[in-house]
Order: sequence, then structure tokens, then C-alpha cells
Amino acid sequence: MDWYTTLDEQVAAYLPDLTYLKEEPMSRHTSFRIGGPARRLALPERGEQLVLLMSFAREAGTTPLVVGNGTNLLVSDRGLDRLVIDTTGMRQMERSEGNILTAEAGVPLARLADFACREGLAGLEFAHGIPGTLGGAVCMNAGAYGGEMKQVVTSVTALFPEEGIRTLTAEELDFSYRHSFFSDHPDAVVLRATVALTEDAPEEIREKMQDFMSRRKASQPLEFPSAGSTFKRPAGHFAGTLIDQCGLKGLTVGGAQVSEKHAGFVINRGGATFEDVTELMRQVQQRVYAETGVRLEPEVRIVEA
Repeated sequence: MDWYTTLDEQVAAYLPDLTYLKEEPMSRHTSFRIGGPARRLALPERGEQLVLLMSFAREAGTTPLVVGNGTNLLVSDRGLDRLVIDTTGMRQMERSEGNILTAEAGVPLARLADFACREGLAGLEFAHGIPGTLGGAVCMNAGAYGGEMKQVVTSVTALFPEEGIRTLTAEELDFSYRHSFFSDHPDAVVLRATVALTEDAPEEIREKMQDFMSRRKASQPLEFPSAGSTFKRPAGHFAGTLIDQCGLKGLTVGGAQVSEKHAGFVINRGGATFEDVTELMRQVQQRVYAETGVRLEPEVRIVEA
């Protein structure tokens, strides 16, 4: 029996209210708007559903891919023969005590920043324009404009395949540039996180958020599908600056292009395929290394199976 037939039976029996899709195009679940069908895709709305799904998937013999808004993913056009779990339905958040906010993994960072602003809590202004979810932001220590998740996250509750649910402290999260404990433990799944903020006037917080958003709109190609910064920042350099200095702005492969507005972004100008983007990334890496000796490492997560 196929793994998905087994999983279908388990979901029907124990999770009848779960949104559960068959052969669902991943292009609908990634900001690049690229990706073939996932054999099965589930959208849990509660942590309990996610925990059961993970258990059923292991029993059926498939390793789930857990995603949020898909803002850092490039998925193969061939599709994925696995279960994809989209956490964007898990959006509960609250001010638990004092200056502490607790939120589920699927809460969009922009929504969490807005909530903090309304509560008169500062520290998440940098996150207002980041398009991902809290879960993804924790996993990659997302940041912008001098801020990063490391500065505010105090604990994360996650599901571990062998150990069950654990809560990790800030020290255990091992945050560094675009890295966390979860970078080295990809089988663990973030369920929720707490952030510690500081009191400030909502109008002051809002002003900072609007400033950051204005700067984003002025400098980034937000009008085109992309996965944000395509490459990590090399030590001592900026990826976008290196790419620009090599004369690669506007370089195009099929529907994929190095943005003419910001060389650090590879964009989908329309109809770009997985192969278009990966080939363009390869050409950029090759040219930058040949001309500068710097190796660019992808920040976007490439998923082919």
C-alpha cells in the first residue's frame, strides 16, 4: 500500500475536520510561485492536529516537509512525493504576562509586529516587513535593519520525533547569522515561541515600522515573486553588492532574473521554472567566484524531493 493511502485512512478516521489536499501545487504555497504538486498537503489549525499528523506520517513511511508562508523555498516543478504540512492556519497569539508575547508557529511576523505595536511593546519593528511566519523566522534567525529574532526570542516549544514536545531556552536555541538550533535539527518542528519586548509608545513604534517598510519598498523588488535575499551574506561582504559589481543586474534565464532594483534578489518575472532559477543562481555563483574569489551560499532553501 502507498504511504499516502495509509495516511489518507488515518486522517479520515482521526482528523475529519482537517483541511487535507491531494496533488496540491506548491506554487500556491511559495512566494516564488514555483513548484509542482505535493502528493498530500495538510493545513492544521491547532498544535494537536500537527502532532497527530507528524505521528501518522512516520507510521505511513513519509518524512513531512513543514512550511509556513513558503517565503524562503524554491520547490522542484516535478513536485514532492511526500506530505507537506502548511502551518499558516496556526495563528493564535497572546500577551501572556508583562512584556511577553506567546504565538504559534504560523503567525505572520508582520501580524505579530502589529499586535506588539498595539500593545505598546517595542522590539519587533524590524520584523514588520519580513513576509514569513514566526516558525520560519525562528528556524533561520530572520532579521533586517539591525534586528534579528535572537534579540527577542526567549523560548521555543517544538516537537521532536523521538522525544516528543520540548521547550528550549534562548541559550539552547544557538542563534547566529541565519542559523539556529533547528538548522542542525531539521526533524524538529516549531509549535510556538515566546518573545520578550520593551514598553514604548505605540505611535513611536508605528513610526519605526513605517520607516522600515518605506525603505523596503524603495530598495527591494516587492512587485515580483521571489524568495527574498537569494544568497547569504558572505563574511566581510554583501551578496547584492558583489553581484552588482560583477555586472549581473538584469541577467536572465527564462523567466528568472537578477533584479535590476536589488541584485541580491532573483525574481520570477513571469513563468519562471525551478530550472530557470537554479541555473541563474549557478551562473551568478560562478561569475562572482571567478571575479572576486567569494563563494556565494544560497539563503533560499531548495527542495527537490
